[in-house]
Amino acid sequence: MRLAIFDYKITAMNPVGSCHRRMIEQLCDAHEITVFALVFDNPRPDRVRFVRIPVPSRPLALLFVLYHLIAPLCYLAHRLRWRIRFDSIQMVECNLAFGDISYCHFCHRAYLRKRWKRSGATGLRGALRWLDHTLHGLIESWVLGRASRIIVPSRGLAAELREEYPFVADRIQTLANPVDLHGLEQPPTFQGESFRQAHGVMANDRVLLFVALGHFERKGLPQLLEAMRRLDDPRLRLWVVGGENDLVRAYRHRVQRMGLADRVTFFGMQPDVRTYFWAADAFVLPSLYETFSLVAFQAAAAGLPVIVTPLHGVEEFVRDGENGFLIESSAPSVQRGLTRFLQTEIPTLRQMGRQARAGVQGYGTASFAARWSAFYAA
Repeated sequence: MRLAIFDYKITAMNPVGSCHRRMIEQLCDAHEITVFALVFDNPRPDRVRFVRIPVPSRPLALLFVLYHLIAPLCYLAHRLRWRIRFDSIQMVECNLAFGDISYCHFCHRAYLRKRWKRSGATGLRGALRWLDHTLHGLIESWVLGRASRIIVPSRGLAAELREEYPFVADRIQTLANPVDLHGLEQPPTFQGESFRQAHGVMANDRVLLFVALGHFERKGLPQLLEAMRRLDDPRLRLWVVGGENDLVRAYRHRVQRMGLADRVTFFGMQPDVRTYFWAADAFVLPSLYETFSLVAFQAAAAGLPVIVTPLHGVEEFVRDGENGFLIESSAPSVQRGLTRFLQTEIPTLRQMGRQARAGVQGYGTASFAARWSAFYAA
């Protein structure tokens, strides 16, 4: 088959893009694939064509509008130049006005209706995020209604889409995101204590890891910081990995005002987060809304107990008190979860981490590739 894949950024650092990249890598020998994206880390240049879409990546609302305008023109020009007719067009959510398959990782209308007011996003950044979700929500029903198949990563998102858009219920198929189980397993040569000491961690400290590319408000970082301030336990350390420079700068100022500067360390964007997984004691994500939360699965695969809200996807493997602690996205609830974490002995936390890794064994890259191959074969 000739497949056209439309996405903003298909790179290892992008949550949806990394799934697309893995899918492309596995399918390109059996199918002829052309990618239409802003950025594409091409795993197989010998088999996969790349057509760059020349639009700015920020703000997201502007990207959404310009991609809708420019991507079809690039697609038409490519077809005319090479005289190609594609058998299938795959897009992300409603980021394109035409497409046979929507690889859906968010329900924007449901998020705005049920959760936006609780997100706490304010200022210009919050206004731009609201605008992006609103633009998606305006055409979400129309685009999904035109798609012949809608692929979602979790049963929770599938249920949410069926509730929001009952007319697409029979077109939804669940296909979980891939987790690099082998690559995330801690090697015996890793010197965790040396890594911790290099970042100022003392012997009796407990290290929590928070990882997010952005959207810190939706992912619960304000509630986490407030819980730490209330708890006021000098043993508790927080590592924050991810975030663009302006976002990290704003949160550094916030942490200083809260008196937490000596306990919270920001690392910004990192090309490889595995060492942070391996050196931490637990992963925490009090997020308000996720549809799979790949990073929580990665943390579990790295052998960390997870302190999370019962998110779509995560709820399928987390067992409270066995491989993690379930919390709500509020400062009091996060505080209770952190208290349970501090009261749990290190050997027990290590055992919980092993159980967390066992709980995500069914989400490996091989099964992901096999499911996509079967989907396109059908």
